[in-house]
Amino acid sequence: MKNIGFLSFGHWSSSPHSKARSAADTLLQSIELAVAAEELGADGAYFRVHHFARQLASPFPLLAAVGARTSRIEIGTGVIDMRYENPLYMAEDAGAADLIAGGRLQLGISRGSPEQVIDGWRYFGYEPAEGETDADMARRHAEVFLQVLEGKGFAQPNPRPMFPNPPGLLRLEPHAEGLRQRIWWGSGSNATAKWAAGLGMHLMSSTLKDDENGRPFHVQQAEQIAAYREAWKEAGHDGEPRVSVSRSIMPIVNETDRAYFGHERDSSDQVGFIDATTRAVFGRTYAAEPDVLVKELAADEAIAAADTLLLTVPSQLGVDYNAHLISSVLTHVAPALGWR
Repeated sequence: MKNIGFLSFGHWSSSPHSKARSAADTLLQSIELAVAAEELGADGAYFRVHHFARQLASPFPLLAAVGARTSRIEIGTGVIDMRYENPLYMAEDAGAADLIAGGRLQLGISRGSPEQVIDGWRYFGYEPAEGETDADMARRHAEVFLQVLEGKGFAQPNPRPMFPNPPGLLRLEPHAEGLRQRIWWGSGSNATAKWAAGLGMHLMSSTLKDDENGRPFHVQQAEQIAAYREAWKEAGHDGEPRVSVSRSIMPIVNETDRAYFGHERDSSDQVGFIDATTRAVFGRTYAAEPDVLVKELAADEAIAAADTLLLTVPSQLGVDYNAHLISSVLTHVAPALGWR
């Protein structure tokens, strides 16, 4: 059995072929897709965060809106770039959204990925400390975020406040009980997966990772998951950690599917550089008739090792078509693999 959700990057385009032609289209359609996914029996609605791009960015208004319109599914991000975040203000936003959703947030955070502008976090007012890289700054922001989510008081109260204070140091409000245990780290390497395990975060692994040994993508990702789980065990945390992987899975069940994705049948892993020095391996797209997909996906070692599968969806094809894709996986693929 697996939790199965969708992951949307929230692209929009003015192209006449796009069904999401503005930011408003993308935001409103994201809410409607989450509602449709819940009705179909999916387990989660997750949204990517990219700055300076025609994609979803500031996540918390969207998460709160989805939380208000749904009642069961998990609602999350995949992932928030912590280089851009004030961790205290983020904790307030996250707490409010989680309370609106009734404790269903599953927040994926990370050091970020290549972006549209040079050092975009500088425009947001953030600067690495002396001797830090931007990745170090993101991890520092993440650690502060985790600390304040614990809900412990840390701020000295005013002796003459406008409103009465509870005794002792004050914490941020609103506080969402349990949210600290629902934070995931989007890891692109074995080392950062182990770091996340040490801090008690769940693991979110995407459709690309650092190419650390030249093996197929799904094998390297399964190795990353194993290293993460071992580090979790060594850290002595209570409970079992959760692990998600993302995949592009396109069941071909009608002529529209074939027209959109038939050319992806022979897709394979790709290797490239995501920056000047980082060689990465990118996972393939799975596009085929359901019986073929079942055989191919059964051989994916990382999917087998994960408890949560996030289906990347082509947001510009609209709510109805993306709901169809989710339904096709849930109906024609998942039962044959024992995921349902």
